[in-house]
Amino acid sequence: MLIAQDCGGNSTFLEYPAANLWSYTHADEHEGLRPTFSETYGALIPIDRRNFQEMVVADSGGTSNPFPLKAVAVIGATISVAAIAFAYTAGWLTPHRLTPTRLVAALQPSQGPALGHRRNHAKGICFTGMFDANGNGSELSRAKMLEHGQYAVVGRFNVAGGDPKISYGMAAVRGLGIRIMSPDGQEWRSAMIDAPVFAAPTPEAFFEFLTASKDPNGFKQYSSMHPEILTFISWVKGHGRNESWTEDQFNSLDSFVFIDRSGAERVVRWSFIPLAKPVTVAAQELAKLDSNFLEEDIIQRVSVAPARWDLVITVANPGDPTSDPTRAWPADRRTVSVGTLTVRQVEPEVDGPCRDINFDPAVLPAGITTSDDPFPAARSAAYRVSYDSRLAESSHYPQSETGGKQ
Repeated sequence: MLIAQDCGGNSTFLEYPAANLWSYTHADEHEGLRPTFSETYGALIPIDRRNFQEMVVADSGGTSNPFPLKAVAVIGATISVAAIAFAYTAGWLTPHRLTPTRLVAALQPSQGPALGHRRNHAKGICFTGMFDANGNGSELSRAKMLEHGQYAVVGRFNVAGGDPKISYGMAAVRGLGIRIMSPDGQEWRSAMIDAPVFAAPTPEAFFEFLTASKDPNGFKQYSSMHPEILTFISWVKGHGRNESWTEDQFNSLDSFVFIDRSGAERVVRWSFIPLAKPVTVAAQELAKLDSNFLEEDIIQRVSVAPARWDLVITVANPGDPTSDPTRAWPADRRTVSVGTLTVRQVEPEVDGPCRDINFDPAVLPAGITTSDDPFPAARSAAYRVSYDSRLAESSHYPQSETGGKQ
């Protein structure tokens, strides 16, 4: 979420979240907007308006006010710091530092990326619908889309991995990307998975995990240093796969901060809990299903009746681990059901409404912000790299019958 804010007095600041050091830009992919270079790095230097006097007034025979040395010094300092920040962001000053580009590259399969596709969760399908807020969320946050009412939704069901041709029966992790829009133009974006915990406690550890996963010996060493991965691996190997996306629960895993109208803050996580009763499929039966069975299933189901999930907010207690998504909170934490997601229409991603949307978890409405969890910032920056890559590769994307690109 980008905010260009006038702090009052004589200084103007451009304020950004922690993701600024990860990302070249937090532009909204769907609209294709990008901040200028000065917007991206303006947060580093307060610009004093008093240093910018009126410059030369050109008229014949007239005199000019010289550009003050103080202003020259400020501009010079701004350019110097911006250049250093740019070099740092690009990784030139610290070549071994984890950057968004390195993180995205680690996600790619050994044969290289599927050009034109998302670098992770490459296979999926679009949907549209509504979020019906019941008003209970207004106690926790002043976010507009938690006020009682209906809010338009665009989303995407998907599975993890960089192969857009993967058989759904082989996918270990399923995902849900969602964008909830309020009438005043605010958005709440989220990208969730069906796992109860994440694979790594920090972006750096996640990078190490991705790298180690390509080497059996490397993974053994990684797991000895990061035993928390064993909880995730145990879930991957042991959890039952449901017969439908409509039966899956999707969890934020990352922690965020809800801010109410009084300014009080609460750290939260959230889950979309299906109203459909889960029906698991045995592994041997799963292998026999069509490679696109999840898409075929949800298209058929929604053509008969809408699919629904309740959005449940879990509120942390003091001392709960808020910066580490590998650590689940105790089951007795307070939960608040704040509304229902209703999926009314499903359509292929080729020319679909979700195709060009980046489900950036740092795009949040007023009343919701990031916490001390480092992942939303890292994911935001990595998603930007993924989007820029697939945009540049759009000619490689499969064509629809009408000639559009996904």
